[in-house]
Amino acid sequence: MDITFDQVSYVYQPGSPFEHRALQDISFSIQSGSFVAIIGHTGSGKSTLLQHLNGLMQPTSGRVSVGPYDMEAGKKNKRLRELREKVGVVFQYPEHQLFEETVSKDIAFGPENFGVEEQEIQTRITEAVRATGLSEELLERSPFDLSGGQMRRVAISGVLAMNPEVLVLDEPTAGLDPSGQREIMDMFHNLHKEKQLTTVLVTHSMEDALKYADHIIILNNGEMYREGTPLEIFKQKEALEAVQLDVPEVIEFLAKVEEKMNIRLPYEGQSVAELAKDLARMVKGGRDLE
Repeated sequence: MDITFDQVSYVYQPGSPFEHRALQDISFSIQSGSFVAIIGHTGSGKSTLLQHLNGLMQPTSGRVSVGPYDMEAGKKNKRLRELREKVGVVFQYPEHQLFEETVSKDIAFGPENFGVEEQEIQTRITEAVRATGLSEELLERSPFDLSGGQMRRVAISGVLAMNPEVLVLDEPTAGLDPSGQREIMDMFHNLHKEKQLTTVLVTHSMEDALKYADHIIILNNGEMYREGTPLEIFKQKEALEAVQLDVPEVIEFLAKVEEKMNIRLPYEGQSVAELAKDLARMVKGGRDLE
């Protein structure tokens, strides 16, 4: 589903001594089927923006559209239940939201509350655990007897069992070791492609934004700062540093190679190690990579 923010502002506790403007005249569009990363330093408004995507927050001014669902300041939306069935949100540490006595019941909780038939729920449970790499042998176990990584996958399975068209990820790798982070992000990227989802990722990892996203939006102090493709964004080193954001190591490597060796390596998601091997082949007269 397409997503549009049209001059959206959000104010916490308006008219009080604690009034805080978290978003200010935000406008952008996300095409259906795209993978968008939203980045910015702490307090830039990322999480507030995400909560507008499934109606947890309503704009103080402006309008948010998610497919056919509109949320406009001052207007009551009677279709929030439908919207929340279409938009799946994976918050930070989603395993903290587990509460049922078995894995199967936890995954089934969302679909049951939306009136999905029992046979369809069982089909969705099977598909969800396969998508997240969980063994079906775990379905009748307590989620609290599982490892932290397994618990997170159970929580994600519960979101996937809703069959969302939009997947919203709020720092989904928080607290995981580097190996676990790669596994989870690769899993989300595969799901994005296989199910043709519209995926919105909030992340502090510039490497993840570069590797997985096809479009990046930068927020700064609640305002739009930059947007563009990952390569367009991360080549703007001074602009990133001005808002306390780092340039990914891969981009630094490509820039140094071009500056010192006058060689422009094509970037197609490789790691630094893989790019180094490409460079070695070029220098040794191997396959022309340009």
